[in-house]
Amino acid sequence: MSRFTRATVNVSALRHNLERVRALAPGRKVMAVVKANAYGHGLADVAHALSAADAYAVATVQEARDLRGAGVDGRIILLEGIHRADDLSTVSELDLDMVVHDHSQIKFLSNESKLRGVRVWLKFDTGMNRLGFHADELPNIYQTLRNCPAVAKEIYLMSHLACADEPDNEHTRAQIERWHQAMRGYAGEKSLANSAGILVWPRTHADWVRAGLMLYGVSPVAGFVAENHLLQPAMTLSSELIAVHQVRGGETVGYGATYECPEDMMVGTVAIGYGDGYPRFRRPGARVVIHGRQCPVIGNVSMDMTCVDLRDVPNAQVGAEVELWGQQLPIELVAQWADTIPWVLMCGITRRVEMEYVAEQAAPSEARAC
Repeated sequence: MSRFTRATVNVSALRHNLERVRALAPGRKVMAVVKANAYGHGLADVAHALSAADAYAVATVQEARDLRGAGVDGRIILLEGIHRADDLSTVSELDLDMVVHDHSQIKFLSNESKLRGVRVWLKFDTGMNRLGFHADELPNIYQTLRNCPAVAKEIYLMSHLACADEPDNEHTRAQIERWHQAMRGYAGEKSLANSAGILVWPRTHADWVRAGLMLYGVSPVAGFVAENHLLQPAMTLSSELIAVHQVRGGETVGYGATYECPEDMMVGTVAIGYGDGYPRFRRPGARVVIHGRQCPVIGNVSMDMTCVDLRDVPNAQVGAEVELWGQQLPIELVAQWADTIPWVLMCGITRRVEMEYVAEQAAPSEARAC
């Protein structure tokens, strides 16, 4: 390729992180969340790498179809269920589980005359107020589904946590209590924990855990990075220097002339920008890694290029590799500098970034701040 801008996905890290989930939630089944192109890591490749998971979770019927088309034969759960009645035929064709969170979906199932044995996850709301039935509706809805000929006899139950990424959060405690109270008397398998629940709220583990962000080696908990949880970053976003030049003190760099050089200094131009999904930072402090050292981003990130301060790496040459996040620079820090969250960064990688998959990756030398 002519432009050396790529996202390298470490397959061994993905598998390590899955094993970490199992260590934190022993005896539980693991639903690997691979929606949104596996959080930007590549849907089919990640699913094959995580073949040891007990099921995959996707958001849309098309994501499920893409998995089946890629030869993935494991169990697949539609987290939003179906949006139209004719999607039921696809659920049957692809042998999918579907979440039921709305009365319209119950109507679709009740009106179905041909299909049998559809696996259903009944979702109720414990305080997220996004999807799901109220707890007082559960008995009637549960029985309606049990009596529906299209539905398999075993009904699974689930809910979702709004603030699990905040340890000691009272809203989460209240959700957990509502969950346990509502689940009394229901024998079906259950799922409540997302990645943050797996890490910091053991009472949420239930029969199934839904691992998303942590599978990709990123911490969902504010103030923590992957290594704090013994996770390994799966993605390294990197590019290269395409220009190195000296800029005189007092001159400015980039669109808007927002950065003024404090002295004569070497400035590098990196072949990456917001057209690749690299963020346009809202506050100073952003850095990249070159030759094992952290170097400041200067000026405004543009569509295709980003400028960096090379004063601490005077030997940097055109062609030098630049890490934007990954093995040496936690994506959690980059998200803070961009005033966003890691999910947004990973899902924002655009199609012109080359995806590369490696079986394993040697641990890098520790990057030093400059």
